[in-house]
Amino acid sequence: MNLHLDLSTLELTSYLQQQGWINNNETVQHIEKPGEGNMNMVLRIKTENRSFILKQANPFVQKYPNIPAPQERVAVEAKFYEITATVPSIKHYMPTLIGFDVEHHILAVEDLGKTADFTFIYQKGKYLTNIQLNQAVDFLSIMHNTDFNSDEFPSNLALRQLNHEHLFVYPYLEDNGFNLDTIQVGLQAVAMRYKKDEALKKKMKTLGKVYLSSGRTLLHGDYYPGSWLRTNDTLKVIDPEFCFFGDCEYDLGVLIAHLKMAQASTEQLEMVLATYEKPSWFNPRLVDLFTGMEIMRRIIGLAQLPLNLTLAERTVILAEAYELIMA
Repeated sequence: MNLHLDLSTLELTSYLQQQGWINNNETVQHIEKPGEGNMNMVLRIKTENRSFILKQANPFVQKYPNIPAPQERVAVEAKFYEITATVPSIKHYMPTLIGFDVEHHILAVEDLGKTADFTFIYQKGKYLTNIQLNQAVDFLSIMHNTDFNSDEFPSNLALRQLNHEHLFVYPYLEDNGFNLDTIQVGLQAVAMRYKKDEALKKKMKTLGKVYLSSGRTLLHGDYYPGSWLRTNDTLKVIDPEFCFFGDCEYDLGVLIAHLKMAQASTEQLEMVLATYEKPSWFNPRLVDLFTGMEIMRRIIGLAQLPLNLTLAERTVILAEAYELIMA
């Protein structure tokens, strides 16, 4: 049976009742998109009594249908919700898992309301408050220092292999079919100096192997402002589909990279490293490498951000990323 989320309210009511996610006397009143999902089809479902979010993993990337993607990614995400819910201080930061339909690759989670993510911080003069930043770091500190059982957790290797191409390979191809001048005139020429740098590409190849290897820490896997939601009481963390057991420095490096691209203050950058509770195996050099990598791939790769930066500013931050990687 093939079931896709672009259903009528009548068909969806029947499906949700069969799953036990709504009561038999409850009906779907309204279906809407809470936002454009990058990886998955995402819908907000409203009944007479409540609303919740449905997410379905299709065999392709939702934003780029020509790119195949493993459907089991949503099963890995469901497992993430399941095991982190056993730790109240982590569960506090995340929506509650309602259910998972393995046959149709559909996940149901709590609706946190019509709230925005934190990608606004890429705009000039917009920043995280210190309270919000502390919450973002606190989530990582707790998760990275919790001893979860990695033996029972899927490797998520197929999705990581897809992501690996966009993190460590695609941005450095001289002819990858993506003209960066369509993002900002002059960026293609700036990027070409890195695309031609064999020493840099060698570093990326080595770091890519680290990313694909297994580690001892449960990671969110895509810990950036688009994965955080603003609610009345606290920052909430969503979309852990890239999660895996790896090196804690990956999540932290990605976080720092986005703060740098959002032009966060030196004080806030220092706050992250001062307040993050470092596990005993923490390697600061690896944080620098992943920070540099994430900046590079976001500015000269396919996964572009709504950065409000001039060409000169992009050039400077790319040079800083290069120094972090090559130091």
